[in-house]
Amino acid sequence: MNINFEGMGFAPADILLPKDVDMTKWSVVACDQYTSEPEYWEEVENIVGDAPSALRLILPEARLGKPGVEDDIAAINATMTEYLEKDLFTLYPNALIYIERGQSNGRIRHGLIGKLDLESYDFTPGSGALTRATEGTVLERIPPRVKVRRDAPIELPHIMVLIDDDEKLMIEPLAKETDRMQCVYDFELMQGGGHLKGWLLNTGQVERMAVGLRHLASAPVQERKYGLKDAAPLLFAMGDGNHSLATAKQCYEDLKAAHPGEDLSDHPARFALVELVNNHDDALEFEPIHRVLFGVDPEEILAALKAYYPGAYEGEGEGHVLRYVYAGKEGAVTVPHPAMQLEVGTLQSFLDAYKKDHPFEIDYIHGDDTTKRLGCGENAMGFLLPAMGKEQLFKTVMADGVLPRKTFSMGHAQDKRFYTEARKIK
Repeated sequence: MNINFEGMGFAPADILLPKDVDMTKWSVVACDQYTSEPEYWEEVENIVGDAPSALRLILPEARLGKPGVEDDIAAINATMTEYLEKDLFTLYPNALIYIERGQSNGRIRHGLIGKLDLESYDFTPGSGALTRATEGTVLERIPPRVKVRRDAPIELPHIMVLIDDDEKLMIEPLAKETDRMQCVYDFELMQGGGHLKGWLLNTGQVERMAVGLRHLASAPVQERKYGLKDAAPLLFAMGDGNHSLATAKQCYEDLKAAHPGEDLSDHPARFALVELVNNHDDALEFEPIHRVLFGVDPEEILAALKAYYPGAYEGEGEGHVLRYVYAGKEGAVTVPHPAMQLEVGTLQSFLDAYKKDHPFEIDYIHGDDTTKRLGCGENAMGFLLPAMGKEQLFKTVMADGVLPRKTFSMGHAQDKRFYTEARKIK
């Protein structure tokens, strides 16, 4: 690890990029997208054809539970080995790559590719680790992904990790310095995915990133932003790909268990390739995820909600305002002096408790109109939640441990990370 990044949980990596390939065919969207739209992945197959592609190195999650998945994983590992033996990649040692991602809405998202130290990451709620999950980790989702990674010689990331750089001192200034960097790729992404351009940071810029991380992790900055004196610093919060990072963590823990007493401090499996994005990037939007309940009596739900939170009352006031719709009606319940940081936490705590004795279904919905339409169906109701402010994310994780599941969404499917870079993990 570069000594300037010691203890920071993030550092330059030995990054592999394909050479002499059609980058549009090489780069494909994150494997956990379009899981209910097999036609998307069929079109990816048509576009790629026989060309070298990251498609041959990943397992779309739409196929995870299908017959023959073990054969798929074996084929992926074999292709990884084949690409390495054919010298398909150029190695950029000890590198950080600055990227600009053109999104479907025309905005540019700025990121930094490097490796995250898995020793700094803990997805346990309430953890004081430098890198933390923002939402609850579903442990059942990890073992199938471990099967994919366990014998893989290389990794490709779709993990996005957020930093809370409200002064925009780290990543954003790089946009005006690209004339002093080596451009390593510049191409259109397939299927409306936008545009991707990447540059290799020079030595001075790399040093500046280390200084920036130390600044963000410093006690005065942490106390200024979060108001929690002597709290363990939170430097990285998961944006996308938490279960992929948890999978990398599990594989690393398995490796340590299999080699007790062995020094694995520099083993490549200790790290995972990620993209750092500033939580305050202008192109990064947090969209609320609403709740629609099915198989319920809305009046009973509202009565139980008010009973669960003594002092809660009908109408909008000071506190958490929970807006609802059902049977053509719209209203709100206010919960004064809430214990949780966010409205979604207040609502989800009640729903989880109520569901223990009252079976009903919950769906998590994007969009006000869809929520209102579904919530006004028979024996249904919808709760419309406000968008979480970016400034609330880190503070909420510091105070509450993790956010309730399905708190927010970061962009549309076509704007998610595309697999482009790779790194050896064996």
